[in-house]
Parts: sequence; C-alpha cells; structure tokens
Amino acid sequence: MAHVFEAAPTGRAKCRGCNRAIAKGDVRFGERLPNAFGEGEMTLWFHPVCAAYKRPEAMIEALAEAPELADREALERAAHSSQAQRRLSRVDGAQRAASGQARCRHCREPIEKGAWRIRLVFYEEGRFSPGGFIHLACRRDYFENHDVWDAMLQFSPELSEEDRADLRRAYDQAGAPKS
Repeated sequence: MAHVFEAAPTGRAKCRGCNRAIAKGDVRFGERLPNAFGEGEMTLWFHPVCAAYKRPEAMIEALAEAPELADREALERAAHSSQAQRRLSRVDGAQRAASGQARCRHCREPIEKGAWRIRLVFYEEGRFSPGGFIHLACRRDYFENHDVWDAMLQFSPELSEEDRADLRRAYDQAGAPKS
C-alpha cells in the first residue's frame, strides 16, 4: 500500500488533519490503510503540510518515493520534527478558553476563561479525537522544549491578524524563563 500525492480532482475531499476542504487542483496527500470495515484499502486525504505535522511516519515514507514537490524541504522538516517528538502530532491549534472549566492535561490546573490554550487531538483508528488542552506556559514541559508555533498556526486558520499578534505576545511571554 503506497501512499500517494496527487492533484485533487474535485473540491469535495476534506483534510483529515484540519477539517478544511482540499481545493480542486491542489496537491493532496493520501495515506493508504487497510479498510477497517471490509476488504481492500481506504485512503485518508490530507493537505501535505497537515500530514507532515499529524502523520509524520506516513509522510516521510511517501516523500522517499514521491515525485518533485514544490515545498518538499518544508514538508520533510515538519515531518522529521513531528516524528522526533511524539506529542507534536497532537497539536490542533490555539484558541482562547471559552470558560474556566477545562483543565490543562499537563499540570491539571484550570485554564482561565479568555486565556490562550493549545488544543490537542489523538489519532485513533483513522480519525482524530479531541484530547483536551494545555496552557501556553506548560508547552515547554509537555512538548519537551520543542517549538510548536508553526503547528499551532497551521491548525488555527480562523485567527485574525490581531489574534495572531496577541497569541505571539502570549506565546513569547509564557515561554520566557521565570526570574
């Protein structure tokens, strides 16, 4: 079962990583797996960069045999980074806490309403399931000092430029060493 890169023939397929449509004509990555519901195989479609972050092993495998891709080096870098730290593939974006009820998966403390938090997902049987949240300040310990900024932005397309600037300030402040 070889994974595949191809131009999307229609704009109907959704990316399994970000849940956004893959536009007609855009290059998409197909991870081929045994069909859990019958004979044969199934293909899970991703934007290539989403697959690099969320399914690094499959992406690295496919890149070894892939034709020329415009952003091959960036995909390889993202996939190797995500493969090196198993928790990086859990990043599903950043958002402000809607209430003060959620608890951080790392420190178990409540995440204050309105505070920036990192969404997490877990991959199980061909799909991603919500996995909770962590504080921005807990990211260094949870991700073992790996930088998650690019992955957070990849999976947070709904953020405005103002929100991204505010998130960047919070991200930098939360990562600063305590004095």
